This record gives sequence, structure tokens and C-alpha cells, in this order.
Amino acid sequence: MVSYDYSGRDVVKAMVNSSVSWVPERQTGSHMILKWEPPDDHRESEPRTVSIPNHNSIPRGTLKGISEDAGADDLDKFCMWIESNL
Repeated sequence: MVSYDYSGRDVVKAMVNSSVSWVPERQTGSHMILKWEPPDDHRESEPRTVSIPNHNSIPRGTLKGISEDAGADDLDKFCMWIESNL
């Protein structure tokens, strides 16, 4: 069963520690901003920026928005990916 209960720190940790190369760009108030620059072999891709609230628990709808901003099509797969990168 997929867990949807993640803190902002969990999501940032998974994204930064993964092989996808998300980089912390800045923190604005209670939100952490991560940026992804496409590698040379992904010339058709655009850079992505994701804002992640630094909360103890991220609501499911917010988590879905983060997954979409990060380029994920499926929330369940995104959550499984987070779990595997913690």
C-alpha cells in the first residue's frame, strides 16, 4: 500500500539524494525551492522548479501538485519513488 504521509523534509531529502539531480536553490519563508536542470542528453526538456512546504505533514493534494511540478504523471509512483529514496 502506498503512503501519502510525508513531511517537507522527507520530500526534499528524497529529491536531493536521488540520481535525478534536484538542487536546493533557496528557501522562501516556510517553502524550500528545488531546481532541476536537464542534462545534455535531454535537450528537449525544460528546467523545472518545485516549491515544497516545510511542514510536518504535506496534504495529499499538495503532494500531487509537487509531483506534477516535478514531472511525475502518477502520484502513487511518485510516492513509491520518495519512499525508495529516503
